[in-house]
Amino acid sequence: MALAAVSGRWTTLVLRELMGGPLGFSELRERLPELSAKVLSQRLRELCGRGLVSVERRRGFPVRTSYTLTGAGRALRPLLIELYATGEALLAAGRPRA
Repeated sequence: MALAAVSGRWTTLVLRELMGGPLGFSELRERLPELSAKVLSQRLRELCGRGLVSVERRRGFPVRTSYTLTGAGRALRPLLIELYATGEALLAAGRPRA
């Protein structure tokens, strides 16, 4: 179930960036420059739909949008840490020895 919550390309990276606190769309784009605006919008919508991210829109011009992890999103932190650690170990094991 937990892996289904973080499925999708770029999803874990978006969650990783939000682990540090609320961010606006532009800030997320700056931190993930390889990620297109279209895909970022899709991932954020999916994460909001899964209850992992909440969105706050503040009035004004321009409208400010802030994305924040929910309690359920923050609960994924140990899973994400383990996924990244396992990925690093697998990459290191596959590298030729010098």
